[in-house]
Amino acid sequence: MPSLKHEKLCLAPVAGVDEAGRGPLAGPVVAAAVILPPKGIPRGIDDSKKLAHADRARLHDRLRACAIVGIGIVEAEEIDTLNIYWATMKAMTLAVEALGCAPGHVLVDGNRLPKWGFAATPIVKGDSISLSIAAASIIAKHTRDTIMLAHADAHPHYGWHSNKGYGAPDHLRALREHGPCPLHRRSFAPVAAAYRARETLLV
Repeated sequence: MPSLKHEKLCLAPVAGVDEAGRGPLAGPVVAAAVILPPKGIPRGIDDSKKLAHADRARLHDRLRACAIVGIGIVEAEEIDTLNIYWATMKAMTLAVEALGCAPGHVLVDGNRLPKWGFAATPIVKGDSISLSIAAASIIAKHTRDTIMLAHADAHPHYGWHSNKGYGAPDHLRALREHGPCPLHRRSFAPVAAAYRARETLLV
């Protein structure tokens, strides 16, 4: 289970940062920054991938009520312009800036850091080690899932209610049969192939 071991070694306030949505074929990449309260931290915080949807939703709401939270969102069109790596770095930067206060230190999930002026430490598998990063993973994942569910009814072919934009078989099949929509990332190979196929049919 994640703990505050790393946070205790850093200058307060410490913000944990994580992202959701690097791999999907559609929708934004979302990053969250979270500064946990000194007391009253919700129990059950863990890597968002290990939590059931209902537990993520409950912890998301409790964290939004007690922690300082910043969210950064980069949409599909900008992902295609920047590439997914730099779009993720931008989302993380936006999330820290959205905190409304300067953190003393930032703990970031992964092995790379955005180019910013904050003291920061990357932690591989940080969402399983650091409580602040795990909290950020919950906020980022729940926020992105909510965005994709909000678009699912408008684009029913792709199965976003279940796959949230990832390349699941039903999503890939719909790409081949119906082509991409404006929320798809044109720079991602399966989407680019679907665009080429549609253009061939129109010639």
